[in-house]
Amino acid sequence: LRSSCRRWGGLVQAGDSLRLSCVVSGRTFTIYGMGWFRQAPGKEREFVASIRWSGGSTYYADSVKGRFTISRDNAKNTLYLQMDSLKPEDTALYYCAGSRTYYFATYDYTDESSMNYWGKGTQVTVSS
Repeated sequence: LRSSCRRWGGLVQAGDSLRLSCVVSGRTFTIYGMGWFRQAPGKEREFVASIRWSGGSTYYADSVKGRFTISRDNAKNTLYLQMDSLKPEDTALYYCAGSRTYYFATYDYTDESSMNYWGKGTQVTVSS
């Protein structure tokens, strides 16, 4: 059974904040880790942040470290990405993803190949 993600994004100005949400439905007990990835126009999809569904340890890409915060609410089966101090280079299509594989290190959830479930992307546009 495939988990689905719903998300909310938007158009903001540089320096603004935005929070993305991803609601996980279906067999959530099969999910061990989740992450956010993004794809800017003309570029490949890249890792943004990951979190272990149980325990909550996190890992971030250097480009967003200190500005973005990934979190989850297990009771609501919801994944979040709080994005602060947004920059125009953060403009991209953002995807939430989930993994049904248990990895010892949260870092292992930074690879796209570790993810089994993908939500449809949501556009985030940051104007200068």
